[in-house]
Amino acid sequence: MKNYFKKSLVFVFLFSISFSIAQEKKMADANQDFNDYAFIDAREAYLKVAEDGYRDEKLLERLGDSYYFTADYKNAAKWYGALYDTSESIKPEYLYRYALSLKSNQQYNASDAIMEEFLNAKGSDYRAKLYQNERNYLQEIEQQSGRFEMMSIGFNSALSDFAPSFYQGNLVISSNRNKNGVSRLIHDWNDQPFLDLYFVPTGKEDSLDDVDKMTSAINTKYHESTSVFTKDGNTMYFTRNNFTEDDYKSDSNGTNRLKLYRAKKNGKGDWEVSELPFNNDEYSVAHPALSKDEKTLYFSSDMPGGKGMSDLYKVTIEGDGFGTPVSLGDGINTEGRDTFPFISSEDRLYFASDGHIGLGGLDVFVTDREGDGFGNVYNVGKPINSPMDDFSFIINGTTGLGYFASNREGGAGDDDIYSFQRLKDPMNSSTACTQRVEGSVLDKESNEAIAGAKVMLLNDSGDVIESALSGADGSFSFLTLECSSQYAVRSSKTNYTTAEKPFATPNSSGVIKKTLFMSGGADLGVTPAGIGTDLGLVLGLNPIYFDLDKSNIRYDAEIELRKVIAVMKTYPSMNIDVRSHTDSRADDAYNMALSERRAAATVEYLVNNGGIDRSRLTSKGYGETQLTNGCVNGATCDEGAHQLNRRSEFIIIR
Repeated sequence: MKNYFKKSLVFVFLFSISFSIAQEKKMADANQDFNDYAFIDAREAYLKVAEDGYRDEKLLERLGDSYYFTADYKNAAKWYGALYDTSESIKPEYLYRYALSLKSNQQYNASDAIMEEFLNAKGSDYRAKLYQNERNYLQEIEQQSGRFEMMSIGFNSALSDFAPSFYQGNLVISSNRNKNGVSRLIHDWNDQPFLDLYFVPTGKEDSLDDVDKMTSAINTKYHESTSVFTKDGNTMYFTRNNFTEDDYKSDSNGTNRLKLYRAKKNGKGDWEVSELPFNNDEYSVAHPALSKDEKTLYFSSDMPGGKGMSDLYKVTIEGDGFGTPVSLGDGINTEGRDTFPFISSEDRLYFASDGHIGLGGLDVFVTDREGDGFGNVYNVGKPINSPMDDFSFIINGTTGLGYFASNREGGAGDDDIYSFQRLKDPMNSSTACTQRVEGSVLDKESNEAIAGAKVMLLNDSGDVIESALSGADGSFSFLTLECSSQYAVRSSKTNYTTAEKPFATPNSSGVIKKTLFMSGGADLGVTPAGIGTDLGLVLGLNPIYFDLDKSNIRYDAEIELRKVIAVMKTYPSMNIDVRSHTDSRADDAYNMALSERRAAATVEYLVNNGGIDRSRLTSKGYGETQLTNGCVNGATCDEGAHQLNRRSEFIIIR
């Protein structure tokens, strides 16, 4: 933590008193934003101060925190690293946050080195003791991995979706999606709309259109999230901002906290909402879970007397009243964030934590009930856990089907909900036969590492099980392979040939090494695909969809068109024919005219917004003559199926 480049004297000469006053004003404004949990505004202010050359320990702490608490661990590591290099005596908590941020960037050796300093600085911290006892945590998590099969689902939005809960065989989720284009309040924490609770009917998990907001008795203009329902569906507990009967309350510092509410159905089937009596204006109470017998409510809180930033508590439900909240205590709670509890039908406690040993960010953990408490805590392993935040885990203990949320790469938005199927018992800690494959992606001609290649692990059916990007040294690894099984690893990257190697795992645990050689590179000197190829397919573009009966360019389409523009600027000799298609609704002549307008609108965007020469573009509308599915005239199809036909293609003609 030594400051090798002392700059205090230089500052005296380079900066005037008026400059310092200006920076202090900026810092004061930024600190106010930070204290108000307006991390986006605070971040911008801190960055401006830092870019002006004014840095001190408090600024670097706050700048790192503004990224850490919005789960941007890459930038958090950057600024905590600057703090580490600057501070003469960095606070132990910032050592821990720095280590966790490094871990979330899969810099495990660097993270372990910082954790050693954390251990020396604060050996009494429960997190330090866990690290000291579990230095081989990667191998232990690997042994726990492969117990769930994860699946993507289609109702995720471009913003944040998390906190699934079971409700009479259906799902309720928390989301800040801007459904139907209605303008909504923006929260300063992350510069996004406030959260509401939404209902997702069974069998509609792949449809955005069937996700509907719950009643206004539940949803307000501020945050609602994390719900749990009784088995009869007549009572729910949920999280809401401190906003009751239109009364918006704050703590002594002006911060609006989170509270728990109970809603009961009256004789008309309407929800009647009341605040729980152990809430407090000075701290947050959130994220409810119900015991198997529905006589105990579990939740997370930062109330005074806790062990860490948030702890898990339980309280007995006594008719319409409640007992006194009790901490779940040591073994469960740490000095970090312990949150999002869930009690399964097997009476197991699942929760998210960044205090227990994980892969980075929040990980999901599980423990069995033992008497009035709980036993040993286990990391549920990959693929549920990742280097990013993984949380709000729920599972049907009978079927093994469940859901959780994560902000890992490859999702539709900030936080996304994933479904999974349990394959093995996560509480069985015995060492099974496990394999991992690791290797490098190299340039075939130069033998140099290829960074950022997409590497996929495939099973014997050719299905992609897992994917990752190769590191700066071309390295990759997959840790969840089964013994005595057939697999393949495949790598791809724009301007390179695809490489693939099949292999079989032996019947004993171990490591398999594979090197993938790819030809090509930045100076390959050819276009990415031949004439007649759809550029969208080559580059993996999301389809350019249109709304029903519309030809205007949607916001999601703009993002994809920007990629087309970038490619055409990279390859100035490339010419493209834009082909637009409609669904089968409306008559044939109308659809043909509509598709012509859509093709023309796409070309106009490429020309006017992208600066592409019009001579390089042609367009044609095909109406409903080239449908991608069976949604022909008279067929019964849902909106999602029809939308697949409302598309544009980009065919390379030169």
